[in-house]
Amino acid sequence: MEKSMSYRDKKVMSMGTVCEMTGLSERRIRYYEERKLIFPERTSTGFRKYSFSDIEKLMDIAEKVEEGVQTDEIRRDYRKKETDAELKKKMIRGQLNSHFQRSGFK
Repeated sequence: MEKSMSYRDKKVMSMGTVCEMTGLSERRIRYYEERKLIFPERTSTGFRKYSFSDIEKLMDIAEKVEEGVQTDEIRRDYRKKETDAELKKKMIRGQLNSHFQRSGFK
């Protein structure tokens, strides 16, 4: 059974809506996609779809770029955060498994 997806992560908004909400141009958003900072879904006809999480990420990216941070550095930062989050999940899972094994649960 598939986990239910948070409303924040559902890709339902068009490029036009995202441009209105963020103030970013289509060109700028496509550039961030080319730089592998944002990953919209594509409809069967090729239109991009974005989520609320994507909008928050776009705003964060635009703010960092405005501060002078390079897109390569932003991408490295995001990858590190994702790796750290995965590592933390694995550690917690391991601690829980260890606890339950010591408690006699299997």
